[in-house]
Amino acid sequence: MRVLIDACVDPRIVEAFLGHEVKTAAEMGWHQLKDNALVAKLKGHFDVLVTIDQGFEHQQNLKSLSFGLVIVHVPRNKVEFYRPLFGHLIRAAQRVKPGEVVDIRAPA
Repeated sequence: MRVLIDACVDPRIVEAFLGHEVKTAAEMGWHQLKDNALVAKLKGHFDVLVTIDQGFEHQQNLKSLSFGLVIVHVPRNKVEFYRPLFGHLIRAAQRVKPGEVVDIRAPA
């Protein structure tokens, strides 16, 4: 499974995906791309995009996406808020299909 961590996400969440091919947008040099340009870059290179950008799914034609989208809802963009969700993140990334969206929410 090939996972891209969006630029808006704490890059330390790569820890959740040990054993998988994981890159951050910054590592790829894509951290300043607008969403449309990022979508074009992802095609054929990644299976899943992990983001906290809740508008992403409304700005794109989901049916045309060649990757799945995992949107994480955390109170703060710090790795300690993601860690309790690591199991949910990996399962979501493994099951999401191209053009699908899976929301992961931190417990209240």
